[in-house]
Amino acid sequence: MSRTSSTPAPRPKRTGLSTGAGGAQMESDAHSLSVGPDGPLLLHDVHLVDTLAHFNRENIPERRPHAKGSGAFGEFRVTKDMSKFTKAAVFHKGSTCRTLLRFSTVAGELGSPDTWRDVRGFALRFYTEQGNLDLVGNNTPVFFLRDPLKFPHFIRSQKRLPDSGLRDATMQWDFWTLSPESAHQVTYLMGDRGLPRTWRHMNGYGSHTYLWVNKQGVKHWVKYHFHSQQGVESITGDAAEKIAGADADFHRRDLFDAIERGEFPSWKLSVQLMPYDEAATYRFNPFDLTKTWSHEDYPLHEVGMLTLNENPTNFFAQIEQAGFAPSNTVPGIGFSPDKMLLARVFAYADAHRARIGTNFHQLPVNQPIVAQTNHWVADGHMNYHDTGNAPVYAPNSKGRPWADAQGTVSESWESDGEMVRQAYTLHAEDDDWGQAGTLVREVFDDAARDRFVATVAGSLGGVQDRAVLRRAFEYWKHVDASIGARIEQAVKAAAGGANPGGDPDDAASVAASSAIRESDTNAAH
Repeated sequence: MSRTSSTPAPRPKRTGLSTGAGGAQMESDAHSLSVGPDGPLLLHDVHLVDTLAHFNRENIPERRPHAKGSGAFGEFRVTKDMSKFTKAAVFHKGSTCRTLLRFSTVAGELGSPDTWRDVRGFALRFYTEQGNLDLVGNNTPVFFLRDPLKFPHFIRSQKRLPDSGLRDATMQWDFWTLSPESAHQVTYLMGDRGLPRTWRHMNGYGSHTYLWVNKQGVKHWVKYHFHSQQGVESITGDAAEKIAGADADFHRRDLFDAIERGEFPSWKLSVQLMPYDEAATYRFNPFDLTKTWSHEDYPLHEVGMLTLNENPTNFFAQIEQAGFAPSNTVPGIGFSPDKMLLARVFAYADAHRARIGTNFHQLPVNQPIVAQTNHWVADGHMNYHDTGNAPVYAPNSKGRPWADAQGTVSESWESDGEMVRQAYTLHAEDDDWGQAGTLVREVFDDAARDRFVATVAGSLGGVQDRAVLRRAFEYWKHVDASIGARIEQAVKAAAGGANPGGDPDDAASVAASSAIRESDTNAAH
């Protein structure tokens, strides 16, 4: 006989009892303890109190930048031996290791759409036998800034207004146009790569300059490039808006589903290598994060293949609690005079201490796979590694080893001079506009330039301050005179022929334009 709609469906069979945090079995996950069926609840219902108290604390603070994202585990396999250039075994012949890669947007909060126009984070961890190696980069080889003191201000300009809580084009363009060093990255952002089709269809870059040292002590400066083996593909602004409304988690879903289907995305790792002594005389400052190295000057060397083949089994534990930090290095890999990198070496690990907890490094996703650790930190919230009665100080005479080496550090560079607050030393071809102009003129084709003009003009349509808008026109004319004129014309046409940039004799506009022109004479500031 068929079941009528009023017949209750059978309840799932109970397979076991719940336990409390202390391990004891709990009687019910459905019924609180009360005085009679209609009476008040009781404070000594431990399971109810623990359940609600934990629920109140389930969220941890979201990352300030790069809040929205996801990722997967995978494998890195060396295809070309790099032992000639670095002691790091992860890049030696025959090496394979497990990896974790997290993708993200920079400005968006946790609930924001994946398809907003934004830079995409590309944070990669190699779980090596020498320790964790983290590369915290983006899908662009450059960044908006070269000095970390401006970084919090930049992020705030991309977030929300203090009064309305809304994102604001005027605020964004005000910061960018007063920071000419941003031009190269903003050009990338407003171009096709600002809207990747999926995370699988974009490149990744270490962005910063790092140092490689081999067993003989020979040093090279290095930049990391991860090229998508799926191809680099983008979507239009209209498509991005439709996807954002239909599926805000589009990129996260695409990655997870592709791996579930067995379509494992992969990236080929190549590096640019610059002999140590050539940095001083290279035509661009090689440590400036707003600059790239010419591939003609320093061609790519293949290193290996990164493949993602394992979805997380618990998003919170394995992705949200992952703490990537460029301070995680291994022997044979060092830092460089890149000021942004040196600040991130401190800031990232410290952000994880604040966001996740003092001992975030003890979480399974963040633990190294080395045979034995001897980490000289003690106590703090959630310290669960039992070191027994071992000494918590060094030096000691109780048998716990410590390090006391002196002398030159192999992963180092020379530096001398007075303490100053100023930009990098200028190199022969350093300026704020040149590489952005090259990108527009020599990398973009005609169709890409048309889309670029439309994208920038559309973004500037939201700028309410006439002085900021006029400064934006000057900004793009410095990148490329023709492109800047087209952008200005498009904005004015959209405004119905009005002069949205303001009167050229307006005092604020003149002062703003002068500020940009001044950057031509000292462009590295």
